[in-house]
Amino acid sequence: MTTATVTGKTDEPVVGTRNYLTEGGVTLRSWLLTRDHKRIAILYTLSITLFFFVGGAAATLIRLNLVTPPGIFTPDVYNRLFTLHGIVMVWFFLIPSIPNTMGNFLIPLMIGAKDLAFPRLNLLSWYLYMAAGLLALFAIVIGGVDTGWTFYTPFSSMYSNGYVVLALAAVFTAGFSSILTGLNFIVTTHRMRAPGMTWYRLPVFVWSNYATSIIMVLATPVLAITLALVAVERLLQVGIFDPALGGDPLLFQHLFWFYSHPAVYIMILPGFGVISEVVPCFARKPLFGYKFVVWSSITISVIGFFVWAHHMFVAGISLYAGLVFSLLSYVIAVPSAIKVFNWTATLHKGWISFDAPMLYALGFIGLFTIGGLTGLFLANLAFDVHVTDTYFVVAHFHYIMVGGMVSAYFAGLHYWWPKVTGRLYHEWWARIAALLIFFGFNLTFFPQFILGYLGMQRRYFSYAPEFQLWNIFSSAGASVLAVGYVLPFFYLGWSLFRGQRAGANPWAATGLEWQTSSPPPTHNFDRTPTVTRPPYQYRPEPEPQDV
Repeated sequence: MTTATVTGKTDEPVVGTRNYLTEGGVTLRSWLLTRDHKRIAILYTLSITLFFFVGGAAATLIRLNLVTPPGIFTPDVYNRLFTLHGIVMVWFFLIPSIPNTMGNFLIPLMIGAKDLAFPRLNLLSWYLYMAAGLLALFAIVIGGVDTGWTFYTPFSSMYSNGYVVLALAAVFTAGFSSILTGLNFIVTTHRMRAPGMTWYRLPVFVWSNYATSIIMVLATPVLAITLALVAVERLLQVGIFDPALGGDPLLFQHLFWFYSHPAVYIMILPGFGVISEVVPCFARKPLFGYKFVVWSSITISVIGFFVWAHHMFVAGISLYAGLVFSLLSYVIAVPSAIKVFNWTATLHKGWISFDAPMLYALGFIGLFTIGGLTGLFLANLAFDVHVTDTYFVVAHFHYIMVGGMVSAYFAGLHYWWPKVTGRLYHEWWARIAALLIFFGFNLTFFPQFILGYLGMQRRYFSYAPEFQLWNIFSSAGASVLAVGYVLPFFYLGWSLFRGQRAGANPWAATGLEWQTSSPPPTHNFDRTPTVTRPPYQYRPEPEPQDV
């Protein structure tokens, strides 16, 4: 959190009449050709919401199929469903969710800039994202791609259906969107900070997206060339990954996970930044150990490049390599644990208000902690051999990515919603949704830890009868979770038209984004702000009234 003064600005809440939503026209053309980072963030939010519901619908059908063996879908249809769910949720929701929406909207506001460094590239990144997403949906829904989101060879390069190349092209294109976004964030953070905004006055949210951008720019090209090689092998029959042609399938796994494990931190690091903004605000305390939290993000982004092979303990790598990657997997847990301890210390003796953003943030801390601890189980060589390719891995992944990341996404969405829209939502409905998501998620995925330990393999359309009870619990939890995810769609939509108008700072928060009107003007600030105090100085103010 950053406190600042803005020359000529009063402390009274301001409801903007001239803002980014109305200036420059409200026609479809004005939105599709906009260079305003805030409007592009809205375009991303609408697009990501669409893909979230597509991926969620596929997940609902998967859980419906697993209520009773052998299920209601044929094996081929089931394979296509989990491929649709995986590709859409990973590449078109989880990876771009916070950076491309909240990062786009907030980073210039948080550092006192008028826009991102490259507005045209920012708009281009959205068009690339949309083209990639629509191409992926066509390849999977119409073409019936059934490789799973990992595209493992030689299945994807030789034996799956002919639309795989289109799916590869879609993910390849989405990678360029990520690179442009990361490049924009890095340059903006370096070159466009307001006077007085030193590195150690940057909000943790900016630091987290900066660390994420480093991973985007450095790791995504590795994925791009890997997917291009799969397409070359498939189209030209060149032996790269297929043993029948003289290739090496283990090479694909090394290249794929060299990107895809850092991609886990592309998904989760921005969520860390959101929680580091929300928790101090609603605890009415400064963030404990600001510099430790900042450097833990940078450490995660660096070490994340050196742990890829912990996904390959049973794939044929040497025992000594397995020991090294096991050790590194334990090492990277340390900076993640630092964040959890610092959030907990921030809560200690705080004046905590349990508004919806705080409930989502607390849910994130709990779910991420469970996911992180089970990750240590998987870092153990002997235990990993037992649970590899079981539902234990599915549960661990979802506790981090869905339970954790999506909770952080909703925490940030509710926290900055008044700033983005100028409206307040119904607080009690938001709290109910947060609780439904937390309990529904645990009911959905905690039984899968038990299923995995008992030996139920993932990606199978059917299972042994002794696993049915736990699958019924899991599918019942998915029903509760679905209600929790759909509910914000209604009360946030209602708030756009009927919600109480928000002042400039309804949460009594700190930070430059709260020093301008809600919604902000097109150029963010009428006068260039000057940062006068470091982020760990916090002045509590009265809590806002419930809506």
